[in-house]
Formats: sequence, structure tokens, C-alpha cells
Amino acid sequence: MQPTSIQLIGAALFAVAVLHTFSTGLFERLAHRLPRHAGIWHLLGEVEVVFGFWAMVLVLFMFVIDGKDGATHYLDGRNFTEPMFVFAIMVIAGTRPILQCAARVVAFLARRIPINSNIALYFVVLTLVPLLGSFITEPAAMTLAALMLRENVYRHPLSSGLKYVTLGTLFVNVSIGGTLTTFAAPPVLMVAGVWGWNVPFMLTTFGWKAAIAIIVNAGIAAIWFRRELAAIDTDPERVNPVPFPMVAVHLAFLVLVVMFSHHPAVFMGAFLFFLGFAQAYERYQNPLILKEALLVAFFLGGLVVLGGQQAWWIEPLLLGLNENAVFYGTAALTAITDNAALTYLASLVQGLSPQFQVALVAGAVTGGGLTVIANAPNPAGAAILREGFEDGAIRAEMLLLGALVPTVVAACAFRML
Repeated sequence: MQPTSIQLIGAALFAVAVLHTFSTGLFERLAHRLPRHAGIWHLLGEVEVVFGFWAMVLVLFMFVIDGKDGATHYLDGRNFTEPMFVFAIMVIAGTRPILQCAARVVAFLARRIPINSNIALYFVVLTLVPLLGSFITEPAAMTLAALMLRENVYRHPLSSGLKYVTLGTLFVNVSIGGTLTTFAAPPVLMVAGVWGWNVPFMLTTFGWKAAIAIIVNAGIAAIWFRRELAAIDTDPERVNPVPFPMVAVHLAFLVLVVMFSHHPAVFMGAFLFFLGFAQAYERYQNPLILKEALLVAFFLGGLVVLGGQQAWWIEPLLLGLNENAVFYGTAALTAITDNAALTYLASLVQGLSPQFQVALVAGAVTGGGLTVIANAPNPAGAAILREGFEDGAIRAEMLLLGALVPTVVAACAFRML
């Protein structure tokens, strides 16, 4: 297929955006060196801004080349349900009632593990919460885990190695942790209905392997950094407990949004009502994470716009691979594009063998922690945890290194078990 001018421009801008994500630390340093224009450098140093910014550049090209009708027709044809859902679920999952409920469950389980309390808590957060993502969706699990890690790990002066390995492990575990069901992981959601996958199939084909990999990944990280984790001064913040009825109402809103995650008119209506409810009972709330959620939604919206112009080169590349090659090829491709986009493109192709289908999805979720853009929930975790890193920026090459071992463990689990 001969690419159009817009497709070529879209591919070029996509490549620039990928390079930009690896260069956010540079923009943060420029902000310190050139304080006169620090605002624009800080803006360009935000990982969540990158794809939205370059998507706007693409839309400007569309207006020039295709005119108003062509540009608006393209945007109207994009599906922005996922960015809206991630925005809503992040805000609700990040409220004090939900976090206190999750923290109590995690602390209860951690106390049952006969090791140092800090190490036990760290291990449980990196195992239980990603697995919970199969039921409350991956964005909600990412938000909960990141907020708990921010309070228990990232606010302490720990080594950058611990922080990047933790982030990489979190990203990989959340990416594979949503494979126990058909509705929680974006790359699975894109193909489950088309290929006739159900929950028993997911559990027997992906779920138990993912659970083993998650436990191994969390165990490796906990053992590797056991001395640093054990030395953390745990002085828990005293907070007023939230009454159970308030927790129950928040959980009901969370469940409602998850149940109607494919119907934006329903879940956004419920979310707007939730905002009013949260305002009415402000005394039971911490400040809502609206800024972080909006940035993540902007990132994902930009990925939707830019990603729509990449099918012309991604699809033939995937179809040229055999079963083994597609697993590793897809895992590698997720480093530069959202894994749900890859599986969506594959769902449009007729006649793929069941083995090819399984290998493709397994590769997509395995590589979901290599970069911030690899999996849709990753920007949520990055937005919450980035202040714990130097200059408030997550270095892409360090994240890649931090996620390398967990990715290899996940690959071994899916290919060898």
C-alpha cells in the first residue's frame, strides 16, 4: 500500500514523539539553564504532554493539506473512549476512601508474611494490586499501586536503581496482571470479542503464567533491594479513618465506571455525579488528582490521533512474522507504540491461527513495561511517581533497564510454561 502524504507525516511525527519521550530529562535541564523560558521547557519535559503536543502538530498539517473537513472527519473517526475512561478511573481510584480501603487490605496481607514489614508491604503492592487489575481494570490498579508506592517508597531518599527497578516491575506486572479476564487489559480487550476468547480461556492460557511471573518479578525486586527497603523509616501519616458507608459509596462509583467502561455517556455521567458527591463530602477527601489524570488523558488522546496513521507500516510488519517471531517482534514494537494498537490491527486481519493470536497478545503484554507509551496505564503511574525522580523526570533509558529483567521473566513464563 502506497502511503499518503499525511501518513508519511504522521509516521515522521510519531518517530519524533518517540525520540521526545527519551529526551524529557534534557528539557528539564534546559529549564534550569534557561530560566527565562523555563515554562515552555518544563511543559515539553512532561512525558504526558509529548504525544498530545505532536498530535496537535499532525492535526495542523491535516488542516493545511486536507482542509477543515478532512481534519475533522479524521478526528471524529478516532475512538477516545479509553482516554476518557482512564481519566475517570484515575480520579476515583485516587480518592482517600479507596486508597485507605486498599491500604488496609495490603497491610493485612503484609502482616501475614514473616519478614520485615517494609519488604512485605512492597512485595504485596507489586503482586496483589497488579493481579487485582484483572477485575478493577489495569488503569485503576496502576493508580492504586503507584499512589501506595509513592507514600511508602518514593517519598524516601532511596537510590535511583531501586526507584527505576520498582517502576519497571510495576509497569510489567500491571501489563501482564490484567490477563486473567477479557475486559481489564487494553490489548486483550481489543481482540477478545473478535477471536472468541472468554475468562476460562484467559485463565488457562495466560492468567496462571502471568501470576507466576508477577510473583517472581516482585520477589526479585524485593530481595535485590531488601537492605534499602528494610532501612526505610516507617513513620505512618496519621489520617482520620473514613467511615465505611463513605468507602462503600466510592467503591460503588468505581464498580459502576468499570462496568460501563465501553460506554462513555454512562461512565462520564457517573463520574460527573461523583465529582459533585466528592465536593459535598470534602472532609473525607484528599485533593483529587485531576491534574495528573488530565495529563494522562491528553497523552492517550495524542497516542490515539498519532497511532491512527501508523497502520500502513505496522500491519504488514506483523503479518510478515511467524509464531515465534511475532511474540518477540510484538514485545519489541510495544516499546515505540501502544500495545493495544498492535493487537487492534491484528484483530482486523482474517485467518490468523490460534497459536499466532496467542503469541501476538502474549508478546504485547510482555513488552508493556519497556517504555511509558508501551501500555495505556503506564502514563498514569508515571504521572503519580515522577516527582520521586531527579528533576521530576523519568529517564526513558533508565526505565528500559529497570524493566528488562521483569520483561525477560514474563517472556519466559509465557513461552516456556
